[in-house]
Amino acid sequence: MAAVREALPEGRYGRSQDERADRKLKIIGSVLGVAFLAMVGWFGYDYVAGQDISAEVIKSRIVSDGLAEAHLEVRKEQDADGHCTLRALSEDGGEVGRADFRFDERTGRIDEVVSLRTTSRATAVELKGCAAGG
Repeated sequence: MAAVREALPEGRYGRSQDERADRKLKIIGSVLGVAFLAMVGWFGYDYVAGQDISAEVIKSRIVSDGLAEAHLEVRKEQDADGHCTLRALSEDGGEVGRADFRFDERTGRIDEVVSLRTTSRATAVELKGCAAGG
């Protein structure tokens, strides 16, 4: 009795339909992956390059009912000047004090403790943002 063959001989009639589909999916996936990485790189560069000044509040301390202090660290280009805005918040989240702190030192990093006068007791100090220039 002769054996009945169910499938075509391997490699005899070219690639199967599944192999062609797999290859197309791999190519499409690779192209989309490279495009996605390029887009993430572009947005990342644009975000970092667009920020001349970055800052953070290292810690804050409530001195009294009318005064709060914040340890502010600013990183910038050496010849850049600008200002950072801090605000003091009450227990319910309302603003009880706000101040702009200007800097024009010719260093790349400023590490300073600043004081904010408040209208009532603050519970936290928040950095609103920093901007270059006047």
